[in-house]
Amino acid sequence: MSIMNTVEQIKRHEGFRRYPYYCSAGKLTVGYGRNLDDVGLDEDEAEHLLSVDIENALIGVKRRIDTDCCNEARVAVLTNMGFNLGIQGLMKFKKMIAHVEKGDFENAALEMLNSRWASQVPNRANELAQQMLTGDWQE
Repeated sequence: MSIMNTVEQIKRHEGFRRYPYYCSAGKLTVGYGRNLDDVGLDEDEAEHLLSVDIENALIGVKRRIDTDCCNEARVAVLTNMGFNLGIQGLMKFKKMIAHVEKGDFENAALEMLNSRWASQVPNRANELAQQMLTGDWQE
């Protein structure tokens, strides 16, 4: 039996579950039977998932926000926020987005800091607001 046959057989037996659930043995499980309690994710798997999620956030930003005035560092701010808040959450920053689309990065940064999000993740918000303001990557 080839590995592909094994994969298809296990997929058929396990079934796909997009969201975590508890299997019949009471283990937190996701996907095609990935036992998160005992196996979890290794760092390479987590980085792969992160890269997919970042790409999806970037696609969402590019579809919904005019980033013509933005350099790479500023687009990264929007992508980071889209990853953190979800694209729908990011789109609630209507005033900030309007400032970004006009190239008014000072007021965009102020709008970022004048939010509940900034009080929830102050270190992240301060760093990203500074990056939005200056257009320079923060370290």
